[in-house]
Amino acid sequence: MFIQPWDAALDEGEWQAWIAGGHDFGQLSVNGLPGRAPVVVPTHFTGDDNQLLIHFARPNPVWKAIEHDPNVTFTVIGDYAFIPGPWRARPDTTPTDGVPTSYYAAVQFTCHAHIVDAPEAKAELLRRQLAHFQPDGDHAPVAVDQPPYGRMLPGIRGLRLDVIDVIAKFKYDDHKPVEHRTTVADRLTARGVALDVPTARQQLRRLDRMGDWKS
Repeated sequence: MFIQPWDAALDEGEWQAWIAGGHDFGQLSVNGLPGRAPVVVPTHFTGDDNQLLIHFARPNPVWKAIEHDPNVTFTVIGDYAFIPGPWRARPDTTPTDGVPTSYYAAVQFTCHAHIVDAPEAKAELLRRQLAHFQPDGDHAPVAVDQPPYGRMLPGIRGLRLDVIDVIAKFKYDDHKPVEHRTTVADRLTARGVALDVPTARQQLRRLDRMGDWKS
């Protein structure tokens, strides 16, 4: 992922807070088998800065790819929007001379994958995932010898992704003047389609973090 200096995370805390703020769905990319395209699987995940936890159905083609090469990338993308050219035109040019772009946040984890097959280890992985996704505990106990999860465990395999490196990108025109960025954020909020509003929030948050309001 190419990252311009002005698009880089301000610190580790920025991407960590973004992930913790509900961005828990991404894509696992595996190098795949010789002569074949990489395997890419969308999935929810949980974990921490050092380890990501995932599970897939046993028939998923990702397993052969991981067994061939356990070096994987997990990518999370969110708060994205298309920015039309006229919104980015310089004040001294005609609106149609503006060049469009995409705004988005993205975090990529480079990981070493470990397959989890032992029944109790898989049960513990599911417990940790459910603690994240259903913190109220409104689910049956996850136990190897109890339904419903006990009889379903043989049909899945778990993945523990040990995080080796993390890169993060927050592409929100931070190299542009403050007035331009605030105007685009207002236009995104007014347009209000898809992820326009959270995209505007990210742009304004970055302005605040960098102290550019006072520029």
